[in-house]
Amino acid sequence: MRVLAFSDVHCDVGAVEALVAAAGEVDAVAGVGDFASVHEGLVETVAPLRGVEVPVVLVPGNNETEDALRAAVAGWDGVTVLHGSGTEIGGVWFYGIGGGIPTTPWEWSFDLTEEEAEAKLADLPDGAVLLSHSPPKGHVDKGLGSVAVAAAAERTGARAVLCGHIHEMWTQESRIGDTLVRNLGPDGYVLEV
Repeated sequence: MRVLAFSDVHCDVGAVEALVAAAGEVDAVAGVGDFASVHEGLVETVAPLRGVEVPVVLVPGNNETEDALRAAVAGWDGVTVLHGSGTEIGGVWFYGIGGGIPTTPWEWSFDLTEEEAEAKLADLPDGAVLLSHSPPKGHVDKGLGSVAVAAAAERTGARAVLCGHIHEMWTQESRIGDTLVRNLGPDGYVLEV
């Protein structure tokens, strides 16, 4: 299975349209948060994704809430929003957790504490692809990642951790044991699972 994954488009509709064009070559698309910019432009930014003909999974970033993302994709049958939940596509489990983890210094940000994230990750199945807006602590994170995400990936032997949030680390990779960790960015990345 080929998955086109991306993060942090921040209202760049042109970047989203390029991702939609690339989606014809994959089996699924995963957007790992920050479609909006400080809670503005979410509906307009995700609208072009409705043209994708393969299953789409989306995780909220810290620039949009889970509720806002669900509202923005209402009525679209081809999408699943994940936040403390998972779904199976082509025999592969995808599990998502959104928001800034740990909490950011910005009052407007959609964040979770490490304890809240740990609770949302309790049901992460073994061997799933973990879609986390925030990177795991110590991996493609400039020291700003989540302890809970790192622990969950290690505990379950995640197939991969696909993340974003820390812009300076876009396209960078790391490993937690055998688990690939990739900070995606808006250009997209194709993962074979």
